[in-house]
Amino acid sequence: MAQTEATTSAQAWRSAAWLTFLGTAGSVGLSLGLNYLLLFSDALTPFGRSMMTAVLLPVIIALPLFLLIGWQQIQIRSFRQELNRSGTYDKLTGCLNGPVFTSMVERRTTRPSAPGRRSGAFLVIHSEHLRSINLRFGLEWGDEALRLIALTIRSSVRAEDLVGRIGTSMFGIFLSGATEAEAEEIGERIRTRVAQVYFAPKGTEDALTIKVGGVMLENEMEFADMFQSAEQHLSGTQDDAGFELKHLNS
Repeated sequence: MAQTEATTSAQAWRSAAWLTFLGTAGSVGLSLGLNYLLLFSDALTPFGRSMMTAVLLPVIIALPLFLLIGWQQIQIRSFRQELNRSGTYDKLTGCLNGPVFTSMVERRTTRPSAPGRRSGAFLVIHSEHLRSINLRFGLEWGDEALRLIALTIRSSVRAEDLVGRIGTSMFGIFLSGATEAEAEEIGERIRTRVAQVYFAPKGTEDALTIKVGGVMLENEMEFADMFQSAEQHLSGTQDDAGFELKHLNS
């Protein structure tokens, strides 16, 4: 592994050295050629030839060089932004990926809050029949169902809320500072809107259904504990019965 990296580095340095040599040689040759051509111009005085050389050489050499450098800087910035995004967001759904979502939720739940004020609510959304969609219509339609569900979730929460993909068919939502009434309203809104999404794989209309479970957070808690509590509450949620928020006091 180390030998391969050393070989790659050596090749890169050789390429850089050759580029430097060829670029310098080309610049020197261009300068000599331009001076040679201007030498036979009777219309220019020695001072005029000097000024012409002083202006033309930077334009001919520096303009494309700095243009290339600027374009490469734009590409590098774009690559860095894409790399940062790919490390933060789930590529399929556009939600926060699991590790980033977990880290952000834990940071927010450990913030000190005013006495008597809740730190928020944690909701878990589970797509019930994703496996059935994959088996009947194919994985691409399963991915489309997840994208539609994720889009609906993200359009149903508040701007300050966090939405992450925490499993193959499971999403987590952290409602910072939300009251119980606000959390229940958001959970029901998501469930209702997902059921209204038009989804017709291969021309066959099919309904998207989800389960919603949640917990109210009053004290500092590890992410694994709040997820386990919400998931246990999720398993008891019925399709036609809404959901209730469980209170976690410790």
